[in-house]
Amino acid sequence: MAIITLTTDFGDHDPYVGIMKGVILGVAPDARLVDITHQIPPQNIDEAAFALENARPFFPPGTVHLAVIDPGVGSERRPILVTTDRETYVGPDNGLFSFALALPGSQAWTLDRPEYWLPEVSRTFHGRDIFAPVAARAALGASPGELGTRIDDPVRRTLLRAEQGRNGEITGHVIHVDRFGNLMTNIPGAWLAGQAWTCEIAGVLVRGPVSTYAAAPPGELLLLVSSNGAAEIAAREASAAERLGASSGTRVRLWIS
Repeated sequence: MAIITLTTDFGDHDPYVGIMKGVILGVAPDARLVDITHQIPPQNIDEAAFALENARPFFPPGTVHLAVIDPGVGSERRPILVTTDRETYVGPDNGLFSFALALPGSQAWTLDRPEYWLPEVSRTFHGRDIFAPVAARAALGASPGELGTRIDDPVRRTLLRAEQGRNGEITGHVIHVDRFGNLMTNIPGAWLAGQAWTCEIAGVLVRGPVSTYAAAPPGELLLLVSSNGAAEIAAREASAAERLGASSGTRVRLWIS
């Protein structure tokens, strides 16, 4: 039974996600639909890529990931399908799948076969009219070549990368703020192993890493390795984002204590 995940910035107030699910089930009635999140900040491609990249390892091979964060809907931006050795991605060609294009065996196709879309295509809801029916067809086993034309120039976003200096100093950035106000960075947690570190963020020093949130008193800032294996700055029972005024893109610097 095919699995199709959905990631959007649609929220849960409007019927858009439900409509997309209806289209998918109309084509592939036995598909298993899994919501990764629909709370991506509007038009925030990087946040959506973070969610997808962190969720994908936990889904079985053959999963189809449908993602719609599409500020260019109705423009000349292409609809695309990306395959890797494990999975398939369907959505807009705006850099959302840059991480997938770096995975083994990745290839991309532009979706240019209208016979696999809904009969009438709106200029404002390609999630319903193009991406949902194509994702359903892919889950049913349609080959990428049936659904589109191979391309070599999908849009790739420049991804922020953490760096290690010669003196052992590490620099990186916050790449996601979760609903608790925890600040997820792009610094691999493995880089912190075996040492005590001082972290500077928004002019404030935080020491660690500690092993759990409970290792600090209530309200105190702490540095730990998150469940996704990256360095995280949090505040016990409080919001580190509010406490520090930090957000996605905030610079982080660490050095050995």
